[in-house]
Amino acid sequence: MEYLSGRLHTQSAKSKIFRDAYDAENQDLKFAQQKFTEVFGDLFHGWRDNFSSLIVDSISERLSIRGFRMGPDEDADKDALDIWQRSFLDADSNAAHIDALVQGVSFLSVWIDDEGQPTITPESASEMVVQYAPGSRRQLEAAYREYQDDWGVIHSVLYLDTAEKGINGVYKVDRNEKDSGWSDPKKVQDNPFKSIPVVPLLNRKRLKSEPYSELAAVLPIQNAINKVSADAIVASEFGAFPQRVITGLEPFDDSDEERQAMLKAYVDRILTFDGEDVKFGQFEPADLGNYVKLIDMLVQHMASQSRVPFHYFLLNGGQAPSGESITSAEAGLVAKARERMLHFGESWEMAMRLAFEAMDDPRAEAWGAEVIWGDPEHRAKATLVDSLIKLKELDIPVKQLQEDYGYSPQQIARFIEMKEAELKQQHEWQQKYMPEPAPGTPGQPATAGQKAQGTSAARVASVERQKAKEQQKAA
Repeated sequence: MEYLSGRLHTQSAKSKIFRDAYDAENQDLKFAQQKFTEVFGDLFHGWRDNFSSLIVDSISERLSIRGFRMGPDEDADKDALDIWQRSFLDADSNAAHIDALVQGVSFLSVWIDDEGQPTITPESASEMVVQYAPGSRRQLEAAYREYQDDWGVIHSVLYLDTAEKGINGVYKVDRNEKDSGWSDPKKVQDNPFKSIPVVPLLNRKRLKSEPYSELAAVLPIQNAINKVSADAIVASEFGAFPQRVITGLEPFDDSDEERQAMLKAYVDRILTFDGEDVKFGQFEPADLGNYVKLIDMLVQHMASQSRVPFHYFLLNGGQAPSGESITSAEAGLVAKARERMLHFGESWEMAMRLAFEAMDDPRAEAWGAEVIWGDPEHRAKATLVDSLIKLKELDIPVKQLQEDYGYSPQQIARFIEMKEAELKQQHEWQQKYMPEPAPGTPGQPATAGQKAQGTSAARVASVERQKAKEQQKAA
């Protein structure tokens, strides 16, 4: 507990700078000179021109989970959907993705509630940390959660999976914030799972376990944008208007009210002064457009590194592209979102298998499970429908086309029920208001059986005529 508590505090401290950047907090400017700090420190307290949330949200808004397939040949699993809804993951899954993108990692904790049902709870990297087994990048040896309540009591929970050492189980310690030592941990219960019931949700996982924040590469550029925009405001205060200069005027006593009034005259008046060499002039105002160009350049660098399209930053006059142009502009962001789906999907599948393990269900070994993601590419509905109609000509099943359009498994299942009810109602109306006529009734259309018989007879006659022609030609 002491070891993992120290690791948790280190992990939380490293990610705090990214949490503050996303929330636009604690971003006071660091001036190069103490003089500027003294003069402008209060003016720019909390100043920010923040793009951090835009970079994260542009990815998270494209990560939408619609359901789970617990086998490659199965439809969306209804039990998995029940677990998902019972865990309030329609909303909490989005928060878990945002936390993973900002801090580099979040966690999915699987447990059994008071009713004996499995639940999946997302946890923040500021409250939970895991320990991998030596030599493994996936098998966990321990997980630790620490949080503080409103009364200052720190609650610590440790999950262990080291049965060979005789310390397998769940342990808890409650201590006051002022306490320096740890009391003896109490074993709450045995671990009911075959492994640690915690799954890391890693952002862009590489062949290492260190979390990677989506803001790590762009945060220095963000700080530079804040600095340059603050300089522009200072320049607008002191150099954006002409500075008048009077030379050759002899100094005079401040008590000379008449001459003081002349100096304080409005700018649209003509000033006259006595003296032979009195001259007037002015300094040109500062060109604030240079600051705008520099900020635009920094924003372009940020867009390139984050792969967020330029029109998201309102560059190029804020004109959003259309048609094929917007598809090309957002290709990098869509590819980035699909890459996050790849890594996040593995974690969600593992969490769902743990939930079925809690139910003692064989789907706990469903290694062919997959997450049903929404389409990360935003397309016009008319364009999307046109492409789906063309796919229909390739004999693609309607259910797959409905899924590609963006309907959830619940909606597709409801469509099937509605279609069945509609066909049943049409059949009842036909039986009630359009009874079938007796076969062979003059003036009535032929039945399906009569049509089939007629078609068969026509085919036989055609074959006979063809044979007669061949015999005549041979003769």
